[in-house]
Amino acid sequence: MKEDLRRIGDLKGEPHTKACCALVAHPSLGRYVKTDKKSQPRLDPAKAKAEEKLDGKYLLSTSDDTLSAEDVALGYKQLHEVEDAFRTLKTTLSLRPVYHRLEDRIRTHVLLCWLALLLVRVASVRTGQTWTELRRVLERMHVGEFGSKDGRVLQRTETTPEQAKTFKALKVKEPPRFLALIPHPAAGNPRL
Repeated sequence: MKEDLRRIGDLKGEPHTKACCALVAHPSLGRYVKTDKKSQPRLDPAKAKAEEKLDGKYLLSTSDDTLSAEDVALGYKQLHEVEDAFRTLKTTLSLRPVYHRLEDRIRTHVLLCWLALLLVRVASVRTGQTWTELRRVLERMHVGEFGSKDGRVLQRTETTPEQAKTFKALKVKEPPRFLALIPHPAAGNPRL
C-alpha cells in the first residue's frame, strides 16, 4: 500500500488522477485509504491498526444461535471442501461438457466423474497432500520406448523418493519398471 501511494505521488496529470481513483475504488485496499483536502490518497492508520487485530482470524456468522463456534467453523470447512469438489469435477475431471444424448450414458459419465472425485479425495486424505501436489509428483513418471533391430522395450522412469513415499501412503504398488518387451517379428530369437 505504501509503495502504491509513493508511486502515485510521482505521477502527474491524468495518470495521477486515474491511479488515485483506482486505489480509492480498489475492493480490498480502498478501505485503508482516505483522501485529504486536496483529494490526495493517504493511508488511514486507524483503519490499518483496527485490521491488524483480525490478522490470521476468520470471521464466521450464522443465523442459527444454537450452533457452537466449533460447529459453525466445521460447517464452513465442509462447505469449502464441497465447493472444492465441484471445482475439481468441473475443471480437473472435466465433468462438462457432456457430449452424450442417451440418459444411461449421461448417468454413467457423471458416475465415473464422481468415482474419480472419490479417488482424488481418498488419495488426498491418505497422503495429506492436495490433488495438485500429488499430480505434480506423479506426472513426472514417464514411459520411454526404446527400439533396436531385435525389438522394442517400454520402460518407465525410475521412482523418485517422493513418488515412493506417495505410493506407500496410498498403499499402492509402484508400476512395473518394464511394461513390455516386444520382439521384432523378423528377429527370430531376440536377445530381449
